[in-house]
Amino acid sequence: MGTRIDARPAIEGEEFSRVALSPAATALLQVLWARHGPLMFHQSGGCCDGSSPMCFPEGDFKTGGSDVLLGVFELPLNDGAVDDGGAARLGQIDFWMSREQFEYWKHTHLTVDVVPGRGSGFSVEAPEGKRFLIRSRLIDWPA
Repeated sequence: MGTRIDARPAIEGEEFSRVALSPAATALLQVLWARHGPLMFHQSGGCCDGSSPMCFPEGDFKTGGSDVLLGVFELPLNDGAVDDGGAARLGQIDFWMSREQFEYWKHTHLTVDVVPGRGSGFSVEAPEGKRFLIRSRLIDWPA
């Protein structure tokens, strides 16, 4: 069912990915993109829905100086087709986290995955009967 997609690093000076999408997350994002258009993630800090990654239509969650852009995903088309620009992708999805939370999580690599069930009503996947969640591991720092 596909492979993991690593985000392009977005933190200045870093050359490694801090966040990835599981194949199941990629498939759900392709469905959500078709329904809602461009998307973004913001990693919840524990309010409302624990520490789930929240997915919004791009721009619906306002980010600012208190947020860190961890990475940018290139979401592929779900059928292998090529778009008008000659690329086999739908578009980019930014993954944000609050700066304060990043200070606690800066040593972890995050993988966005999907499980059955409903999270809060804020994230766009809620009506699908699925919810995004984070799987984490310590970063293997580049040599």
